[in-house]
Amino acid sequence: MNFIKEAAVAGQFYPGSKTELEATVRGFLDAADAGQGPGSQGGSQGDPQGVPKAIIAPHAGYVYSGAIAASAYARLIPAASIIKRVVLMGPCHRVAVRGLALSSAEVFRTPLGDIPVDLAAATEILKLPQVEIFDATHAQEHSLEVHLPFLQVVLDEFSLVPLVVGEAASGDVAEVIEALWGGPETVIVVSSDLSHYLEYDQARAMDLATCKAIEDLDPSAISSHGACGRFPVGGLLQVAKQRGMTVTTLDLRNSGDTAGSKDQVVGYGSWMFQEAETG
Repeated sequence: MNFIKEAAVAGQFYPGSKTELEATVRGFLDAADAGQGPGSQGGSQGDPQGVPKAIIAPHAGYVYSGAIAASAYARLIPAASIIKRVVLMGPCHRVAVRGLALSSAEVFRTPLGDIPVDLAAATEILKLPQVEIFDATHAQEHSLEVHLPFLQVVLDEFSLVPLVVGEAASGDVAEVIEALWGGPETVIVVSSDLSHYLEYDQARAMDLATCKAIEDLDPSAISSHGACGRFPVGGLLQVAKQRGMTVTTLDLRNSGDTAGSKDQVVGYGSWMFQEAETG
């Protein structure tokens, strides 16, 4: 009998009803596709050649960060039938882990249905010393889960490689990303929010600095408080630099812009990474 990773934050971070959840996600995607919202940029919609190989997107409650996440997920729509595997990396908030942790689950479940884990890929990366199976860190973790409904709405059938990333060197994360790189059938999704609980103007300044570090492909320039997902982000930036990828900032806002007060805000951003053209 398959071990199923049940949803832990359905009804909290996002709607628990299948109908409401799908409608909510589609609403965010429709707005992003129409170019609404500060920071949105046109370009890749309708153009499979412009589909990113990797994205960074936030993981807060949808009312706060759903629109920002959608600005990245909308870019995957043209490749909905091409992408068959998603490598999803996010930080741990509940149970600390060193290195990168897989789940022993064979299926991840949301109100929209079940997503199979790519067991062959998981077996392959378990050969690396920085990767282990650690179910406790996955059990209540939201940084991966909140992305799954977006992926389920945007893509057709796909499998998942879910990795909670604790304290890890950029090179260790990059090695795992490279091992799972594949071709156009694989997309890399890195989950991260930005600054936490600063006053609005302070948050904007810190988030702009983090945005510049991402655009410069420089993980060393991300401060320890600049992004909760700085470890998986750092690995992606190292790979992107080695491969000569281009990065585009799609959106940069915070909870004071979306659904909260400006006294203490959490920062959010979305970016897409595209491979260098060959030939």
